[in-house]
Amino acid sequence: MLTTQTMSAAPPSALRTRLDAITGALGRLPLGVLQLAFRLAIASVFLKAGFNKLASWEITIQLFRDEYKVPVLPPEIAAAMATTFELGCSALLIAGLATRLATLPLLGMICVIQLFVYPDAYAEHLTWASILAFLLTRGAGPFSLDRLLGLEPPQN
Repeated sequence: MLTTQTMSAAPPSALRTRLDAITGALGRLPLGVLQLAFRLAIASVFLKAGFNKLASWEITIQLFRDEYKVPVLPPEIAAAMATTFELGCSALLIAGLATRLATLPLLGMICVIQLFVYPDAYAEHLTWASILAFLLTRGAGPFSLDRLLGLEPPQN
C-alpha cells in the first residue's frame, strides 16, 4: 500500500533569509540610476572612438580605406559619418537629450561593424547593442534632459 506524506516547508535558513534581504535591497535600486549608468557607459565607448578618429584624421581615412572597407560608402564619407555619429550621439546620451533617437545611428554602426568589419567581435558588439536597446526601449530615465523637457513620460 502506498502512502503519501505531506511535507511541510522547512523554515528558511539563515543563508536564505540573508539572500532574500540582499535581493530585496538590490531590487529597490532605482531604474533611473541604471539608465544614467548605461548612458554614460555606452557614451564613453563611442566618445573615445570619435576623439581617436579626430586625433589622427589621415590614419582614420587610411583605416577606413584599407582595414574597415565599409561597403558602398567612400572611406572619407564613412569616416566622417562614423565620427559625427560617435561624437554627436555620445553627447546626446550624456545629456539624456533625444536619447531614443541617439541610439539608432549607434545601433546601425554596430550592425555594420559586426557584419562587415569585425565579425568575430560579437561579444563586445552584443554588449553595446544590449545597452543601446535598453535605452531605446526604456528611455533616458529621470536624470535626463528628455525628462526635464517633458520629452519622456514621468513613469519611465
